[in-house]
Amino acid sequence: MTQIAVRPTNATPWKNRNRKNVALIAIASVAPSLIAVIVRFLLELPGAVTLLLIFLPLQLLFSALAALILRGKRGIADAFLNVGVIFSTVAISILLGSVLFSVISWGLKALSPHFLYQNSVYITPTTSLEYGGVGHAILGSLIVVGLVTLATVPIGIGVAVYLTETDGRFRGPVRFFSQAMSGLPSVVAGLFIYTVFIASGLVKPVGWLGAASLLLLMLPTIARMSEEVLKLVPGELRAAALALGAPRRRAFFQVILPAAKTGLITAVLLGLARVFGETAPLILTTNISNETNINPTSDGMTTLTTYIYSFLGAGYDTSRQRAWGAALVLLVVIGILFTLARIFGSREVGKK
Repeated sequence: MTQIAVRPTNATPWKNRNRKNVALIAIASVAPSLIAVIVRFLLELPGAVTLLLIFLPLQLLFSALAALILRGKRGIADAFLNVGVIFSTVAISILLGSVLFSVISWGLKALSPHFLYQNSVYITPTTSLEYGGVGHAILGSLIVVGLVTLATVPIGIGVAVYLTETDGRFRGPVRFFSQAMSGLPSVVAGLFIYTVFIASGLVKPVGWLGAASLLLLMLPTIARMSEEVLKLVPGELRAAALALGAPRRRAFFQVILPAAKTGLITAVLLGLARVFGETAPLILTTNISNETNINPTSDGMTTLTTYIYSFLGAGYDTSRQRAWGAALVLLVVIGILFTLARIFGSREVGKK
């Protein structure tokens, strides 16, 4: 006769809840909020001051006392960490949610079908929202970002291939400059292009100069991310391709590159999202125009960011509404890019 094993009672300790412990945790969680609310009403303190100087210290104190009673001294550090993580997460979520709510609520007031395809010719800061739109700015953003993408993607991936697939003696300096450019302020990139091309009198502000300034920002992002993606490709694939007698060039294009395709696409999409919302370089290198221009080598060219800048600074209610509408369009575009990057990034590198 087989004997049935009895599951020990201490196999699932998390299910054995002590009422005293639950009550202590509840008091430690609720008491700081009640005290902070009472102090705020008594002293009439601002909400931010109450949150940072009253609630947060009290929450840390009560959590530390509860952890000391339940787990001893070892639980105090965990209590501080948990409170800090939860508080930071909630604070960031509230801030991000308020930004999204503001952009969506104000932007929808200006959004309409004609707002997406009309330009701003004959439009003044006080013109009704029934006329004009961001069609020329959307087209300008696509042209400028398209140009910088055509130039940056092959260079950035080429730098990554050089750093991961070769034994060149300049790998150290190339990696150093790639990392250093990652922290380049956007306004410095715009000033560099402005000084070299515009201030020197070589050319006037045009669309391709805006793309050149964005190249300095997008290139290190794609290069660094592509390098990390290529490092994630299993070494067995490289070894197998070389063991079969394939030259390194053929092994890369037929084995390594297809395996890293998903990660490289993600790197490009994140690089696009990095530069799509830049404003300072474009203000310095492109002239803001109300007309639709598809030629990046002549005349002014407006992007979504410079459109927002120009109408937001006009100082009228209708102009601010137009800026909010353009901000909503820009937010949607960047959201689409990040969503695509998330979809491609969720796929495992090395698998098709």
